[in-house]
Amino acid sequence: MIRLTEIKLPLAHDEHAIEHAIITKLGIDKSQLHSFNVFKRGYDARKKTAILLIYTLDIEVDNEAQLLIQFAKDQHVKPAPDTSYKFVGEAPATIQERPVVIGFGPCGLFAGLILAQMGFKPIILERGKEVRERTKDTFGFWRKRTLNTESNVQFGEGGAGTFSDGKLYSQVKDPKHYGRKVITEFVAAGAPEEIMYVSKPHIGTFKLVTMIEKMRASIEALGGEIRFSTRVDDILLDDGQVTGLKLSTGEQLNTRHVVLAVGHSARDTFKMVYDKGIYVEAKPFSVGFRIEHKQSMIDECRFGPNAGNPILGAADYKLVHHCDNGRTVYSFCMCPGGTVVAATSEKGRVVTNGMSQYSRNERNANSAIVVGISPEEDYPGHPLAGIDLQRKLEEQAYALGGSNYDAPAQLIGDFLKGKDSSDLGDVKPSYTPGIKLTDLANVLPKYAIDAIREAIPAFNKQIRGFSSNDGLLTGVETRTSSPICIKRDKSMQSVNTQGLYPAGEGAGYAGGILSAGIDGIKAAEALALSMLEKHS
Repeated sequence: MIRLTEIKLPLAHDEHAIEHAIITKLGIDKSQLHSFNVFKRGYDARKKTAILLIYTLDIEVDNEAQLLIQFAKDQHVKPAPDTSYKFVGEAPATIQERPVVIGFGPCGLFAGLILAQMGFKPIILERGKEVRERTKDTFGFWRKRTLNTESNVQFGEGGAGTFSDGKLYSQVKDPKHYGRKVITEFVAAGAPEEIMYVSKPHIGTFKLVTMIEKMRASIEALGGEIRFSTRVDDILLDDGQVTGLKLSTGEQLNTRHVVLAVGHSARDTFKMVYDKGIYVEAKPFSVGFRIEHKQSMIDECRFGPNAGNPILGAADYKLVHHCDNGRTVYSFCMCPGGTVVAATSEKGRVVTNGMSQYSRNERNANSAIVVGISPEEDYPGHPLAGIDLQRKLEEQAYALGGSNYDAPAQLIGDFLKGKDSSDLGDVKPSYTPGIKLTDLANVLPKYAIDAIREAIPAFNKQIRGFSSNDGLLTGVETRTSSPICIKRDKSMQSVNTQGLYPAGEGAGYAGGILSAGIDGIKAAEALALSMLEKHS
């Protein structure tokens, strides 16, 4: 097949326009074109009155080899790459050991799925509940302020990505097309087929729930085992080699191959890992607030007269500002047509995050507006110091919100002026349990407040209305990424612990559903190759 890139067509093009564009581009007769497939579709909205759709197409035509020679100097006409997934091996029937995956978020899910598909019959341990019970607990917290510290936005089947926008795009390099494997498995589990080709695919929470259940069933059908409400309390070591795990159920599980995929909020597990002498480093992360505007305003700013077009959907944005004090402020986890959600996993602390359904049809747009911080400058001295800082900020937010899991909030205009908010404007808060209007300058360090106050007016130059008085800030956002990195070597194992494969967001190697899934595949492959080598 031949791949054509940068095929640009008007937003309202007719059904024959793609075929005509292919024929025109290659200078061939219609009879020579056998078929085409849309591999990717994006858009260029820089000119709002003339938005273009941009296609990547895989085509079958007569004389492919001749055409590739003819267009050899055209970077937009190339052979279509093979994006199918290739397993690195197959478990022999005589193998006795079963690998263990700790955590059943996106990373653990795909590590477990790949191991199961290769015949290794993994045991997957998840401290939280299965996804439907977990959903009940999470909504119970949002509605009744009853927090289950083992079953919430952070912990349980599906991981933190279950209660998010369900974004499936990433900037990680992916030469082996692992991302295609992730998306293909999601579609097989019931995700909309359009996620195979749209440039910014997403799923949304409710669709993710049923998909995860189907993927769990696939793992079990292949001989895998998933144990819920099972926390790992200790990793057993012998001369730097993993030999087993002690579980919260009292059981000891013997294994020499473990994928550690616990997510960015497993603070007790991080401490246990550090206390065992497994090498851990502090790493940078970001802190800030959730910002809410009316989605209609964002749509109008991004798409102009084409706002509301069903192909474009709800508009998003990505913003970055480098501040005078040396800090960088940026938007993170933008949720079009979504809600701000309570995302704490510990009592007496308030954490915010964002979530959207597949339809993205809620009134508000929200995203995190966060400031980058680093261990060298902001939490020096200990590998777990970032966790201490997170907890401190979350406790301050809890107290400022009224010590009842309401979140502190402030109108954007009042925040920029440095005064308390007393009344809401046109933007109604979506956060539940509720908000308390206050002065958010009391939540974050002064350098972060100063940076965000500088950045919001700068962002207004790109999106008119971004700094409007009635927009709302809600705090505090601290779980942008893991505050630690569990270092690993080229074999994907811990640098000082054989048989332990740190992976995903919690270990510091991913950021989002897609990249976590990709990292889970890599960890599964490395583990499988190790088991096959030792078995041979």
